Amino acid sequence: MADETGAAKERKILVAVDESEESMHALSWSLKNVLVSNNPSKDTLILLYVKPPRVVYSALDGTGYLLSSDIMATMQKYSNDIADCVIEKAKRMCREQVQDVKVETIIDHGDPRDVICQAAEKLHVDMLVMGSHGYGLIKRAFLGSVSNHCAQNVKCPVLIVKRPKSNSGSK
Repeated sequence: MADETGAAKERKILVAVDESEESMHALSWSLKNVLVSNNPSKDTLILLYVKPPRVVYSALDGTGYLLSSDIMATMQKYSNDIADCVIEKAKRMCREQVQDVKVETIIDHGDPRDVICQAAEKLHVDMLVMGSHGYGLIKRAFLGSVSNHCAQNVKCPVLIVKRPKSNSGSK
């Protein structure tokens, strides 16, 4: 993208990341192919990790035992640790692949479809990049496709990066 003088325009690119290989492949692909190759410092990558919706637990678990506040705190800490680990891995990948890229991070919680769409709109990003898990028809029918939902509902361009098929099965 360039402005009327032909100079590269500063862009904000939102990249949705999670624990999957597909999201890390999408991030890596976008670092190589989307950033302005001669001046990546013009772009800002915003890494967004969405924690799954908080589950509402009853005071009793399925076996009739009370869930203690210690267990609840441990579950919350585990969720936070996963988010921090994913974000750190993504930031490290950015530093290793591109020298001067600006990286911002956001960790939010909720339904990923809604959170990603809301973040794209609120931040006025120029592009949304996300990986495709490649679920088949049955899984997609039950689980829904986050990338498809975002492609239909986000106002900016959406780039869905598919992970290449492995060649391990073919000779």
